[in-house]
Amino acid sequence: MKRLAGLSAAVALAGCAAHASESGATPIAPIAASSDTQTEGKKDRVLLELLSASGFEGVIGYSSAPGSYNLFEVGKSGVRGLASEGAAWPWASMTKQVLAVMVLQEAEDGKLALDEPLSRYLPSSGNAPVSPTIQQLLQHRSGLRNPDDSPVHKDEWPSFYTSGATGPAWCSAERGAPLAEGWRYNNCDYIVLGAVLEKVTGNSLAALFEQRIAKPAGLERTSFATPRAAAALPGSEAIYGLVLSRFGAAGGLIGTVTDMLRFDRALLEGKLLGADAREVLWTGDPALGYMALGQWVFDAPIKGCAAPVHIVERRGAIGKYQVRNIILPESSMAIALVTDLSEKDYDFGEVWTGEGPMHDVLTVLACQDREPVS
Repeated sequence: MKRLAGLSAAVALAGCAAHASESGATPIAPIAASSDTQTEGKKDRVLLELLSASGFEGVIGYSSAPGSYNLFEVGKSGVRGLASEGAAWPWASMTKQVLAVMVLQEAEDGKLALDEPLSRYLPSSGNAPVSPTIQQLLQHRSGLRNPDDSPVHKDEWPSFYTSGATGPAWCSAERGAPLAEGWRYNNCDYIVLGAVLEKVTGNSLAALFEQRIAKPAGLERTSFATPRAAAALPGSEAIYGLVLSRFGAAGGLIGTVTDMLRFDRALLEGKLLGADAREVLWTGDPALGYMALGQWVFDAPIKGCAAPVHIVERRGAIGKYQVRNIILPESSMAIALVTDLSEKDYDFGEVWTGEGPMHDVLTVLACQDREPVS
């Protein structure tokens, strides 16, 4: 039997199978899709009108059943459906959501444990001060150096992402002690976790992603950033070829919105993790603002829904790009939005406040029994 210990949720991972596909994990069953195409079309129209009115420019996709992907582009010239997958976009910090799954996969296989110190897997990180655990890295409580504290040059990017020292060694040097309470967002946490995964598996992060995530989830056009891939991004600028590669395990994936939804569906359908591991992944800690592992998980009241909605949320932003990835486990739905409007230019809002574009999207898609408002 294998066990993940040291979890705030005190949930044990038991089971002798290494992979979710082998363990017989029960998929989260989708609510039966409506056969009323007129209602579906009305819902899409309401959804796209509210996004357009909010100033959103980009792509929204949603999936309410296996193999079903609805994709729309919203722009200054209006709204159009996308017959194909469309362009690849930076996944930004949705990369962390993926990496958390990869960490739990190796925990299921017994190659690492969440309550073990980083120094067990990367001895070069040292034991003084006390080494953070794998879970503390996953929840931004590690005390590692932070790229945001590196010198900011005239390009307005911290030098960690451009011309300065970078990588896991920089992150681990001169680190502080793990945080006794609270958390501080830190890309180094996941950059170091990427190094841990490479160490315990003997594979590069790119190869491991392809083997453990892309193939079982059926991703078709997603990989870690290269200068060539970054140059093809919507509205890309030369700086992103360098920056995204340095974000690496913390934000370096580039892929389509459909692949985002495929990843979400693979989680919902038990293709990536067993049910117990998925519960660990999706257990939000109230003391940490409902942070789970690589994502935030909480219940929120949504206007028009009969009861609070259970939400798995991952957001990301790098430079001019923003991402929102939402999983609704109770209805087996996934929703993804990408834009090349920066956080200064477009505000998705906070779902839990009951207002803002992201909340309004959920009023249309999350309330299964609600008739769309004209």
